[in-house]
Amino acid sequence: MFERINKKVKGFFSSQRMKTLALMLLVGTTAAMAQNAAGDYSAGTTALTTVTEEIAKYVPIVVKLCYAIAGVVAIVGAISVYIAMNNEEQDVKKKIMMVVGACIFLIAAAQALPLFFGIGG
Repeated sequence: MFERINKKVKGFFSSQRMKTLALMLLVGTTAAMAQNAAGDYSAGTTALTTVTEEIAKYVPIVVKLCYAIAGVVAIVGAISVYIAMNNEEQDVKKKIMMVVGACIFLIAAAQALPLFFGIGG
């Protein structure tokens, strides 16, 4: 009975899983020691601040782009609905709802984008 347990224990510790676990523990401990030794995070904080400022510069441009895309979708959708009505197609209501939904989504996204990035009030 003990021999069977001994074989299972030896098999478990010599398995690939156990070797991987030991390697992960070693790498994790080494990384934690290196992080504690560094201790200076000012470079990372400065980089994140710079990236935030750069993204903030592009938000008004993207908002205007969303409005422009909504306008194009509305015009193309209106033409598509007009053609569908003239051809007496079945799903005209569905086309109208899709166009209106797309325009509402684009306008809502343009309104929410500055709030998402914390710009404006």
